Amino acid sequence: MHSEKYFNLVDEPWIPIVDVGMVGLKQIFMEPSYRAIGGNPVQKIALTKLLLAIAQASITPKDDKEWQDLQPEGLAKKCLAYLQQWHSQFFLYGDAPFLQMPAIKPAFVQKFGAVLTEISTGNTTVLTQSQVEKTLSDADKALLIVQLMGFGLGGKKTDNAIVLTKDYQGKCNDKAKPSTGKPGPSIGFLGFLHSFLQGSSLQESLWLNLFTQQQIADIGIYPAGLGIAPWQHMPIGESCPSAELLKSSLMGRLVPLSRFCLLTDHGLHYSEGIAHPGYKEGVVDPSITVDRSGKEAKALWTDPEKRPWRQLTALLSFLASNNNKGADCYQLRLTTGRAIPLLKSLGIWSGGLRVSSNAGEQFVSGSDDFVESLIHLPIESLGDKWFSYFQSEMSELDKLSKVIYGSTLSYFKSQNMEAKGQAALASNLFWQLCERQFQTLVQACANADTATIRITFGQFLHKSYDSHCAGETARQLDAWAKNRPNLGFYLKNTNQEKS
Repeated sequence: MHSEKYFNLVDEPWIPIVDVGMVGLKQIFMEPSYRAIGGNPVQKIALTKLLLAIAQASITPKDDKEWQDLQPEGLAKKCLAYLQQWHSQFFLYGDAPFLQMPAIKPAFVQKFGAVLTEISTGNTTVLTQSQVEKTLSDADKALLIVQLMGFGLGGKKTDNAIVLTKDYQGKCNDKAKPSTGKPGPSIGFLGFLHSFLQGSSLQESLWLNLFTQQQIADIGIYPAGLGIAPWQHMPIGESCPSAELLKSSLMGRLVPLSRFCLLTDHGLHYSEGIAHPGYKEGVVDPSITVDRSGKEAKALWTDPEKRPWRQLTALLSFLASNNNKGADCYQLRLTTGRAIPLLKSLGIWSGGLRVSSNAGEQFVSGSDDFVESLIHLPIESLGDKWFSYFQSEMSELDKLSKVIYGSTLSYFKSQNMEAKGQAALASNLFWQLCERQFQTLVQACANADTATIRITFGQFLHKSYDSHCAGETARQLDAWAKNRPNLGFYLKNTNQEKS
């Protein structure tokens, strides 16, 4: 049994794997049967980015041909050799603890619960047992450190009075006082939505998302190119040469080091770290989607009211032949095309965490929540024709959601009752019902035959209406009949048009 001083992330189990449990880094690249990373969506994103950083550091193919020749098995072998070479840099404790800064020790110690987004601290109401702060194992601490590198919430929890780079002003406000911490670059103001390709195994997923040297150059927002993995050469301050290299390289977006931390038994010394440029300055994590078609860049935020599958048209807009360079996600655009001819199955995973902000303090509150979805694409027919069909069907579903909202609103207004809340609930129920059949819609668009699924969605709309609009009394029945949605426009060319 190792003492805590010898917890090494390569050997010890700490990464959650679906249907398996906790495993170490080495095990991930030794075992090709692992399907996917487990945990909540933020943990999945942070771990995927860490694994991709290890993969890119192990081997970054020159071009798509080198990438194809590599295959998942070849990538796994390279990663195992890399982990063996750099094994000494993956200790959680010691003189050079993994992704931590011993020099930040003068900073105030925060409790672990204070920096975990899902834990209730202070005067926050505890709603579920999972929100109660618990003692963290070494495995939990390793996962927390990786998560905080990009997903630290903004606010006063960072002790910004401690500055490691002489004359660095980035942790001060206009009055030369320590400023509140900025949100991590992977979460932003409201919580970015991240997207990755997902294959039939975890090793295949990492291979699918691996960038080539050519692609990194084509992205054009990382002047230093790939860069150097931070554990190979940790920065010594917020703006030292190593920190500046991370700001301008892909590695710095995969493992941003936006928090300087040092673990203790009951918490961690915690301060703001490297301040990366944001999407409005033109720099993003490759897994984030940004629309630059307007005057001002707009990020795609996580939205619990609008789950990721409803944003698939924006995520896949690069498939349209008339794409006007609207929403763009480098992680999907640069990797999907080369994957299509090589695979039988291809998925798109999207997820994130919605957060709120008040006076510079970020928190999870009210309707904020984790969100994720996995959509399997019809790879045999993926392209402009499928996308055009799919875009049209999603537009029609949007119209249906407005119909159910309007009909429910009118029903309650006619009885002089509170209407907007009920209309929103009916619309939300409609989308929840549609989500169950979304994969069927994706496949129907591949076959250019959406009549059957339209009938199903029409039934969902009426079910949502009937669930919220009662027809028991004579008055209710009259309002129900007058406002019940007519779906003739949606069901035309199906055998249900007249019913």
